[in-house]
Amino acid sequence: MSSPTIISIGADHAGFALKESVKRHLQDRGVDVDDVGAHVLDLNDDYPTYASLVARAVLENPRSLGILICGSAEGVCIAANKFDGIRAGIGFSVDAAKSLKTDDDGNILCVPGKLGTLDTPFAIINAFLTTPFSGAARHERRLQEIADIERAS
Repeated sequence: MSSPTIISIGADHAGFALKESVKRHLQDRGVDVDDVGAHVLDLNDDYPTYASLVARAVLENPRSLGILICGSAEGVCIAANKFDGIRAGIGFSVDAAKSLKTDDDGNILCVPGKLGTLDTPFAIINAFLTTPFSGAARHERRLQEIADIERAS
């Protein structure tokens, strides 16, 4: 599997079990994984903590990518997207994960830990990690528009 330098991964209690499985899946394929937590199952933990840790890790290393998991994937996606330069999206299918990369040059994939997905989480993650950004002019233009919004806010 062709992959970035490192994958930072994080999850709250609702995504903890899936995070542990994903981490093993990636490590078994030789991917360097930075597990920012949760490191134990704690029903009182909060997803913004892990979204923040993964977002910061991705921003510190532009060649890295992130994976976040919470119950619906919506909370971690919202929290991660508060950081300028983060383009997080929900991977509910292989096609969604591919689109996140080809169209939006996404750098964090958010996966639901409790809700079903159209494809298996491993297939979704593999698609995200192996799909390149298209670099198409229309997508570059849109990313510039997003950067302009970030600078203006």
